Amino acid sequence: MRWVLVIVMVFATVFGDLLQSHEMKRAGEQSVTAPGFAKLVQVVARRRLLILSICCNAVSFFAFMALVQKEPLSFAVPASAASFVLETLLAKFVLHEDVGPRRAAGAAAVLAGVMLVGG
Repeated sequence: MRWVLVIVMVFATVFGDLLQSHEMKRAGEQSVTAPGFAKLVQVVARRRLLILSICCNAVSFFAFMALVQKEPLSFAVPASAASFVLETLLAKFVLHEDVGPRRAAGAAAVLAGVMLVGG
């Protein structure tokens, strides 16, 4: 059951973050003032994929809560870091972001850590 929760948490996080990044880049830069916040709420309300990203992040949150009820935090948090690796790969190949060698090496180091903790 623990690996099912980890997989749900990781994939929900990755999917939610990718959708959020994609949609917010389409929406353009938003101001952090009170009127800017009101406009941001309107942007969120109009974009279905952004609402889906919020739902994915909620699924991830509840999967993490269920995981820490059953497993030690020292397992749950490092296992959740697998999302960093998938997000880095998908940011490069789906969002066409520049992922340089340092970022790739960092993602590889995170992957090694996840494998050490999960093994």
